[in-house]
Amino acid sequence: MAKLIVSILSSLDGYCAGPGGSLAGLPMDAAFSVHNLDCMRHAGTLLFGATTFPMFEAYWPNVDRGPGSDPVQREIAERVAAARKVLVSDNLRVRPDSPWAADTEVISRANARVRIAQLKAAPGPDLLIYGSHLLYNSLLAHGLFDEMHLLIGNVLLGEGVRTFEAGLAQNWTLLGQKRLPESDTVALHYDCRP
Repeated sequence: MAKLIVSILSSLDGYCAGPGGSLAGLPMDAAFSVHNLDCMRHAGTLLFGATTFPMFEAYWPNVDRGPGSDPVQREIAERVAAARKVLVSDNLRVRPDSPWAADTEVISRANARVRIAQLKAAPGPDLLIYGSHLLYNSLLAHGLFDEMHLLIGNVLLGEGVRTFEAGLAQNWTLLGQKRLPESDTVALHYDCRP
């Protein structure tokens, strides 16, 4: 069975984005990219909400993959391109001219839990969510994800999008913690299964 893993970068005061959903205040440094690549190496399917999907779709297909390009960015771009993609949205659709049109499955929010449970039950590599605040909070509320990589950046945003919605009382088991190399970001790895 595949695991569903969430990786999220949060501020010290518990925000995964600043006012208006801005990510500009979060420390997305080279160590953050290396962490993301490590997560990608174990994943075969990427799950997205309607906000994160267009951001990834606009960025990763355009990353330079030629000789001399950044090797971490290049490998992430290659792995993102090769991954199966699942978009959970009631309104957003994949444009026919999108480089991801052929390998993206769109499912409604109402059908998300059933479809994701099916994907988890199939043999194969893990499912991975980066960001997608509404999606991972919904899946967390229904006990559908297995592990959380919670990255705590060395910033206070003061306001914005809360990392966790109210009412999600759970106990997790800490699997590991570390400071990302050459960074002030701390990575906490949890088993989230009941």
